[in-house]
Amino acid sequence: MRRCCGLVSHINVPVPLKSISVQLQVLDHVASVSSSLQYVNEEEHPLEAVFIFPLPRDAAVCHFSAKIGEQEIVAEVQDKQSALDQYDDAVSSGQQAFLLEGSDESSGVFKLSVGCLSPGQNASITIIYVIELSVQANHALHFCLPAVLNPRYTPAASAAGVPEISSACVIPYTLSLTVDVRSSDRISRLESSCPLDPLVFLNSDHTHATVNLSAGHQFDKDVELLLYYENTHQPTAVVEAGAATAQPGSLMGDPVLMISLYPEFPADLMASLESQGEFVFVVDRSRSMRCKMHRWKGARMRIKSARDTLLLLLKSLPIGCYFNIYGFGSHFESFFPQSVVYSEDTMEEALKRVKNMKADMGGTEILQPLKHIYSQPCYPDHPRQLFIFTDGKVHNTKEVLDLVKSHAYSHRCFSFGISKSASAALIKGMARKSSGHAQFIRGTKRMQPKVMQSLRFALQPAVDSISVDWTIPEGVTVDMLSPPISSLFQGQRALIYAQLKGQSSGKTEGAVTLKYRLKDQPVTNQLQFTLKPTEDTG
Repeated sequence: MRRCCGLVSHINVPVPLKSISVQLQVLDHVASVSSSLQYVNEEEHPLEAVFIFPLPRDAAVCHFSAKIGEQEIVAEVQDKQSALDQYDDAVSSGQQAFLLEGSDESSGVFKLSVGCLSPGQNASITIIYVIELSVQANHALHFCLPAVLNPRYTPAASAAGVPEISSACVIPYTLSLTVDVRSSDRISRLESSCPLDPLVFLNSDHTHATVNLSAGHQFDKDVELLLYYENTHQPTAVVEAGAATAQPGSLMGDPVLMISLYPEFPADLMASLESQGEFVFVVDRSRSMRCKMHRWKGARMRIKSARDTLLLLLKSLPIGCYFNIYGFGSHFESFFPQSVVYSEDTMEEALKRVKNMKADMGGTEILQPLKHIYSQPCYPDHPRQLFIFTDGKVHNTKEVLDLVKSHAYSHRCFSFGISKSASAALIKGMARKSSGHAQFIRGTKRMQPKVMQSLRFALQPAVDSISVDWTIPEGVTVDMLSPPISSLFQGQRALIYAQLKGQSSGKTEGAVTLKYRLKDQPVTNQLQFTLKPTEDTG
């Protein structure tokens, strides 16, 4: 049975939803999302309910509270087993209790167990999370409020006697959404998949605006917002004050600076560059690749999907580049002793061998094939690009990532995690350590579009030699919170975080200088920022 989202009983029956209030606060490229949901138990008996909600990838929950009647409990972090024991004790004694935990089924789904919701009693749940807004191909920043979080509740039972999610025109709850945008750049416009009230600018330079979702939205689809700034590629520096209640010198007590870097790739420069490189494809051929891509009807075997994707990649490479293909499991093998020139003959030979690839090589041991690949000399003017496909985990993730990092100067890694079983630490880590790009293919998502997107990245030049230099007065130090960034691809944006520590007796401003290179062309940007930002309760 498919699990509903929102507040549901222990038998997966939705508890009636009465109202939703969402406040979205955007600061440059980061959003704070506060959602308050009101429920009521309309049954004639107590319910032990569970609140289930999906979070966007990389979202960070900063507040979670639940209120039943007059009692409110705010979530705090505890050891998992200790929290479970305390929750069980409270429920068995008839007390209201709340238990928030990550789902075993998905790292992006969280559950809050709510004990003893009495007949007619209301439950109010508030969640606040922070997330970096993703950049779209048209340079817009994207935000999505999923409709799955707010199922419709129909009091009338279905044929099976179970209340179901309704698609009726009349919604049984109210929905409000307010958006507040503050930016160091001028706000151009805000678009949505749903009707909005007119955008209202709150200052003359159009850096502060607000908008509301129009009344009567049915919430039968996701609410998607696209935010456009005027100077998309202009780097920015924004400072947020430390929390007034936190101890100075602590993570929350000192100001934090956020720098955005979204390099521009001029069309004339891109058109003048020839596509070249050495493309090495590394395919997991362990036994688990015989499994289906997903559990629904019509699912294909993972190895077959990988084979078809590899065939597409081979036919898409530029003439004159170099390439090779590795298969790995408990051991590994390669099509050619070393990478060969891509020609009609070598392509045809590779296509025949790819069609015969099977998941017949035992376990998942990726370290040795990587060592072998890195031991091969690189070809001048043909940067090495690794495409790695795997559905598994390895026991030596740190050793693999250290190896990739030690060769970061000679290659980029484009890694693909196939199915939910793929290790996120491995897939993301290999891409991050080599300034590459990571993708995950899960559920019914097709592999080919994501792989072709990465191939386009691999065929493009990257901004490199990125440096961050600080000009700050005596008495102030900068503590970098983000790892160093060595390169960025076209369409990628980096957010760099740093903490400002100490006090300056005189000057109230500092500066940061961003430098990078694009195809031997140096670019320099200097940004000013305040050392004494206005205190905010956000």
